[in-house]
Amino acid sequence: MYALPQVTENMIYLDNSATTELSAAAKKRIGEVLDVYGNPSSKHALGVEARAIIDKARDQVGRAMGLSHPAPENLIFTSCGSESNCTAILGSLYSKEKRRANKVITTDSEHPAVENVMKRLEKDGFEVIRLSTRGGELDYNEYTSVLDDKVALVSLMLVNNETGAVYDVKKFFAAAKRVSADITTHCDAVQGFLKVPFNAKSLGADFISVSAHKIHGPKGVGALYISPEIIKLRKIVPYIIGGGQEGGFRSGTENIIGIAAFGAAAEEGFSEFSQNVAKMTSLRDLCCEKLSNTDARVNLPGSARAPHIVSVTLPSIKSETMLNFLSGKGICVSAGSACSSHSRNISSALVGFGLKAEEADTTIRVSVGKYNTEEEILTFCNALIEGMNTLVRIKR
Repeated sequence: MYALPQVTENMIYLDNSATTELSAAAKKRIGEVLDVYGNPSSKHALGVEARAIIDKARDQVGRAMGLSHPAPENLIFTSCGSESNCTAILGSLYSKEKRRANKVITTDSEHPAVENVMKRLEKDGFEVIRLSTRGGELDYNEYTSVLDDKVALVSLMLVNNETGAVYDVKKFFAAAKRVSADITTHCDAVQGFLKVPFNAKSLGADFISVSAHKIHGPKGVGALYISPEIIKLRKIVPYIIGGGQEGGFRSGTENIIGIAAFGAAAEEGFSEFSQNVAKMTSLRDLCCEKLSNTDARVNLPGSARAPHIVSVTLPSIKSETMLNFLSGKGICVSAGSACSSHSRNISSALVGFGLKAEEADTTIRVSVGKYNTEEEILTFCNALIEGMNTLVRIKR
């Protein structure tokens, strides 16, 4: 038998960028639909009941993205943010066998769910251009210097999951469309959904990826916005092929329970948006203030900052060492993207931000959520200071 790690009731969870606790609304909705077992593609009463649950959730998630009554082909449910990204990027680039445009523009700090797709594209003969994100800012002049009618796709994240930098993607997408209406635009908004305001109709992205478990919904559910123009011009092919569910763009019997909970979490998060952002911003700023006079360095983006992420470089203490120390005190933080934590590679996002490799190896990420408190932030800061004073430092 496997021994499970000890989890205490008073554990302080500050890793909300990795995943979030299920909200009360999501839990309640799960209970309401647990006994709905009909296949939503069936035409009988049980199938119609299941379909109604999905339709309601689509409206809930759509409204949180600035859409009203989105059609199944314009907001499709997926299994996660990674699948949404793959569907958008691969589905659009491979929609035509013969491609006149063969360039893709992205950043040097994308989440692995995008960066690893880019590596595959390079193997398939695409030219991938990665824009600098030094200091947490995209260089517009660098962008315009490589933007031409040979570009097939521009894929930019809305919020960096490790530094908290918020990128002005609307400006960049608009520039792409001015060069050529044929350039497809994609935004990985997984880390920004219900953290920073955006409207799917005005963001300028043909595709927008979001995920449930980052907004207090369940794991295993994501969504992808597809603009009406993409549908009209048939500039996407299905990534998963089968029975033609989700407007024909994501086959497979839908995860009714997960989708229903996603909808409830999105509706709740949208209704609480202003107060949640204000609270997270306050907790973020408190954390930065308490660490400002210590040996730690807070990595502040020069651009706009997400309300929930604090990147902290430690004084010659490996991040893994500090994580273990804090975990022993019942405090959960991370050393970067949870999706790539198994890799020993230095974070490309932190290096892109401007950190040296050895600094990136001593950097932790603190990410707050709506359920955190000031007391928890103060407890964390005191524990971090204790760790910096007691842990053995790396010899340079």
